[in-house]
Order: sequence, then structure tokens, then C-alpha cells
Amino acid sequence: MMKKTLKLIAVNVWDALKKVIKLPRLGTVPGIVCLCSFLISVLVTVSNINVGLEGYGDLGDFEAGRFADRDVTAKYTFSYVDETATRQRREAQERLVPAVFRYSEIITLEALNSWNDFCNFTDNLASEGLSPASMLLEVQKEYPAQSSADVLSAWFADPERSNYREYGLEVLNAVLVRGVFALGSADLSGYNPEKAELFLPQGDRTERVRLDYADIITLGNVREAIVSVVDNENMPAGFKALAVSLLSHFARENVFFSFEDSQRRIVEARDNVSPIIRTVEKGKRIIRRDSFITEEDMMDLQALSAVMQKGDPRNVTGMILLVALLYVLFIILRGKLVMGREISTSESCLLFILVCLNIAGARFINGIASPLSYYPVSLFFPTSLLVMLSAVFLGSLPSLVMAIAFPLSACLAGFFDIPSFIFALISGVTASRALKNAEKRMDLIKAGMTIAIANCIAVIVILLMRASAIAEYPVMLLLAALNGIVSGMLTLGALPPLEHALNAATTFRLIELSDLNAPILRKLFTTAPGTYSHSIMVATLAEQACQDIGANALLARVGAYYHDIGKMDNPSYFVENQTDYNRHDDIAPRLSATVIRSHVKLGVEKARQLGLPADVINIVAEHHGNSLIMWFYNKATKQEEQVNTEDFSYPGSPPRSRESAVVMLADVTEAAVRTLVKPTAAKMEKFIQQLIDSKVEHGQLAQSELTFRDLETIKKAFVKVLAGYYHSRIEYPKENE
Repeated sequence: MMKKTLKLIAVNVWDALKKVIKLPRLGTVPGIVCLCSFLISVLVTVSNINVGLEGYGDLGDFEAGRFADRDVTAKYTFSYVDETATRQRREAQERLVPAVFRYSEIITLEALNSWNDFCNFTDNLASEGLSPASMLLEVQKEYPAQSSADVLSAWFADPERSNYREYGLEVLNAVLVRGVFALGSADLSGYNPEKAELFLPQGDRTERVRLDYADIITLGNVREAIVSVVDNENMPAGFKALAVSLLSHFARENVFFSFEDSQRRIVEARDNVSPIIRTVEKGKRIIRRDSFITEEDMMDLQALSAVMQKGDPRNVTGMILLVALLYVLFIILRGKLVMGREISTSESCLLFILVCLNIAGARFINGIASPLSYYPVSLFFPTSLLVMLSAVFLGSLPSLVMAIAFPLSACLAGFFDIPSFIFALISGVTASRALKNAEKRMDLIKAGMTIAIANCIAVIVILLMRASAIAEYPVMLLLAALNGIVSGMLTLGALPPLEHALNAATTFRLIELSDLNAPILRKLFTTAPGTYSHSIMVATLAEQACQDIGANALLARVGAYYHDIGKMDNPSYFVENQTDYNRHDDIAPRLSATVIRSHVKLGVEKARQLGLPADVINIVAEHHGNSLIMWFYNKATKQEEQVNTEDFSYPGSPPRSRESAVVMLADVTEAAVRTLVKPTAAKMEKFIQQLIDSKVEHGQLAQSELTFRDLETIKKAFVKVLAGYYHSRIEYPKENE
């Protein structure tokens, strides 16, 4: 009894799993694409795993500082990064980076103007005829602690003083051009102790100059710099005697330490450091028996252990199972649990291709971006591109699931670290929501800008978590913004060929097809104006009803526009295009039914020639289902003894989507309501209910997944639209003659 119960439970569980998972059959296109993408993903994931059963024993037995009890020989060549040596090289390179200083032209000009003002002031005092003592006091009042009284007295007493202004400007400019460095408040302990780097503005460009600290000028040695300039120039002896005492007070610090530029140079130096790769050749004896184990031996041994861990068959098996679980997740995504509908063959293929591109792309980017290990790998991988493509072709909810699953799968497979996962997750989730209400192709560019902003926020979060320097922000923010913008542009470029390759009814394509100025609709208007008017009204009814029940209103509207394009070849055989003469009065009912039935097949052929999406073609093919053409069938039964119903039935199949079913109901409703005399809301509601009941009774809605609640909502939507269209009007009195 217990065995039967367990067997029954197992069968029920298996049946439930099959309904949820619904594996694609290998004989179908989705099955083949799924299998191929799965195999590619497995190969990519385990491509860096070298299976080995070397049998070295427990490598944890060895320890630096002890003697080895056995030999360990490399049985294949492998390489590894010497982290210790690389870190030492990086620290040494960073320590050699000179502190960066910036030159201020404004302060230089202020210093020269200050000397010029001093000369003007003393010249004015001398011209006023004041006594030497009075002039000395005036200068000391205006320029306190400027120079000693003897120097100022000699300045006023020198008859060539008027020429000293230009000499002073020349000497002072020569000193200031070299730069007077402000070193007092700068913390230079982490930079090159012997060299400094000066950024000098040279018009539109900036020149970099390397200087020894022993050669730079500060306020402490500015007097020596002035003496050096004066001694090398041909100047009057009187000016040379006064130059140092006077000009040293006008020299100012005009070169200042730039922390941001210095940190940027450190980041550049760090990024340019290549890792130290050590290679252990095949056959090398890493550990010798009875020999002393050094730290270098342990580094080789640890690298060998890491390679062996990758080559463990259990590791390989685990990675294969991981990829399989990921594919099970996406296979579940194909079903109604997430999509809410059965997705098409092309959509299934696209889904599996996106999964494969995510895993293979993450593995590829991880490999080529390994030298840039400081940056999150996902900065260089367009996760948002894959999510936007899924949002356009599969819908908002599936794309949100993918926005979470794609980064998670890359992280679990070892291609993304935590910062990369955070960045890809934020970028993907933003992409899934950015296209929610997009209707124009340019909305993809706007979505790319939105993703760029979200990417920048994600980068700021990552940098704050790392406590990174300010100098590291600009490059990563630029890369993050480019990731979003480029993803939007790539989506815009990839969309048209994908739309035609998959024959998909995307929002953007449906918006283009809804243009009533399209050549085929203009032709319908000229050749069959009644059918055109009927199609416009059916589109209005279907769109309103789909909006109310939560179906794709845009698809229903476009499907309604094109559902009767097959009538263009014989427009006069359809009542909406007839005036006072009915051609069916002169032909047999069987022939009439043949003409009427043919418009469905002709419409499907025209739709395929136009390259319309498969969902629109399905609406054209299903808008009558396989229902009976009752008028001509009844007429034929009166003229013939035996009548085959198949001869008077439409060649299509019942609607398989909610949108197709709504167009069917809108089509029959619009045509039938025209026959009502003085239609009122109550009369129309009752009449529409009868039409819907008839379709339900004849099984035309059985495959459409419409619920009774949906049918009630559709009826109310039809009544609301038609009541507004057939509302009563006042009667205008005739004009008096």
C-alpha cells in the first residue's frame, strides 16, 4: 500500500514538473537551439578547467621552514601570478610617483603688479618734495616690515631709481616663472622623495616638467634665487645692492600641491604595472625530498594546488550541473508561469540565444579584462543590451526575471565578482523598466541615457564600498555611462534585423504598422471604403476591450486594421461595400460562400507578402475561426437536399490568443449592430451578449483563454464604444422659406 502511495505521489510530482518545465523537444527548432546553446555554455564555463588525476597526495602536508618527506614534480606546465612580488612592484611604482604641483599665473601677475605699485608709490612721494625722513615714514606705514631704513634711504637717494622699476620686474619675473613652491602645508610623505612634477600652462596646453626638490625655489631660499638672477644679468651696481632686500618681499608662492592630480598619477602608475607571472615548466621538481621548504617553494606548491582544484572532476561536474540548473530556470521562464502565455518558436530560440550570449560573453570579457582587475568586469559587458532585447521581444516581466538571472548566473559561474554582480544587477533591472512604456525607436536612446545614470549610481556605490580615492571616480563613471549609452545604441541597431528575422510583433513595429497612411491601407480605403470603415471601427472596439482585460491593445488594433485586407480583390461581394445592388442575388449560394470564404485565405497571403508579424497574420487567419457562414448555408439547404457544412465554413481555426478572440468578437459585433433599428444601450447590450454566447456555444473561444469575467468586460467595452457612436441626435427644424 505504501509503495503504491509513493508511486502515485512520484507520478503526480513528475506530471506537475512536466507542466511547469515543459522541455522543448529535440526534433523541433527550439529544442535544437536549446541543446546547442547549452553545450556552448558548458564548454565555455569549463574551458579553463584542466582535468587531472595526478595523485600528489595531500599537498597541505608541506609547510615553509620544514623538511619535505617526498618529491613533488610538475607533470604539466602552468603559470600563476606572484601576488607578493606584484604587490611589491606596484607599491614601489606608486612610491616613485612624484607629487604634482600646479602653477598659478594669477598670483604671478599679482606679485609683479605689487612691485609696480611700490615703484609708483615711491615715485609719487619723491615728486611731492617730502623730506627723506617723511618719505621713509610713509613707506613704512604703507609697506610695514618691507625693508630696513638704510635700504629705503639708499633707494630714495639713488639718482637712477627710475630705471630700477624695469630691472625689478625682470628679476622678479625670472624668479616667479621658475615657480615659488608652497611646501609648508602639503603632505608629501607618500610620493617620490626626490622628484616633483610641475604642470605649467602653455596657452591651450599644459606642459609637464620634472624637477628635483633640491632645485626648486621656496620662500626660504628665494633670496638666493634673486641673487643668482641678478649676478647673471648686466645691471647697475646700485640696483644689485638693493635687489635682494627689496624684491624678496614681493616674491610670492605661486606653485601649489594638487592632491587630485597626484592621486590620478598614482592610479595611472598602478594600472600600468604588469603582474609578475611565474611559470613552472613540466618536469620541474617543485619540492625535493629531505630538502628545506622555502617560501618560494610554497608559492609554487599553492599554485599547483589551485590548478588541481580547478581540475577536480567534482568541480567540473558541479559547473555542468550549475549550467543545467540555469537552463532549467530559463526553460521555466518559457512557460505560462512567467510569460502568462505560450511563447512562439522564434521567441524560444531568442531566449536560449540570449542565455548563451550572457554566459559566453561574461566568460570572454572576464578573460580579456583580467589585467584591469580593479574595474568590475561587468563595466565592459552590456548586460542591459541583453535585457532590453528580452524586454522588447518577450515583455516587461520576463526581462525583469532575466535582469536578475543573468548577473546571478555569471556570478555563480565565477565570471563576475560581487562588485560586477551589483553593477550588472542595477543596470539590468533599470533596463527592464526603462522600456516599459516605450513606443518609438528613439525611446531606446532615452532608455540608454536612463541606464547610464543608473550605472553611474551603481559605480558610486561600489567605489564608496571600496573607500576609493576621488581620482578613481572619473574613469569608472565614464565607463559606466558609456555602458548604458552604447547598450541603447546597439539595441536600436539590432532591433530591425531581429524583428524581421524573428517576424516578431514588437511595440515599435506595431506602432509603425498602425499608421493609416500605409500603402496597403490607403489601397483598402480606395478599393473597399466600406471594409476600410468597418476595419477602423473594429480596431476601436478591439483596442478598448483589450485595454480593459489587460491584453495587448496595440496588437489587437493593428490586427483589426489588416484583418479584412483579403476583401480588396472582390470588394463588391461584401455587403459593407454594396450600395443598391447585391451580386449574390444572381449566383448560387455555394459560389457565394466560396467567394466569402476566400477573403481569409487571400488576406493571409497578402499579410505574408507584406511581411507582417506572425501574431498579426494569426489574427487575419483566425478572425472568423472555422464558423459557419449561416446566411448562405440556410439558403443552400432550401435549394439542395444534402449540404456539407464544410463547404460553408471558414477555412481558419478558432482564435488561439486573447487578442485574436477579441478581434473576432469586435468584427461580428460591429457588423451585426449595424442591422439594429434605433439601437439603444440596453438593446445593444442584449444583442452583443447573444453574439458572444453564440461564439461560445460553437466553440470558437475555447482555445483563446478568455474567462467569463473577460467576456463580460469585453461586452461592456463594446457597449460603451457603440453607445457613444450610435448616440441619439436632436432633430433640427427646417428653415422657413
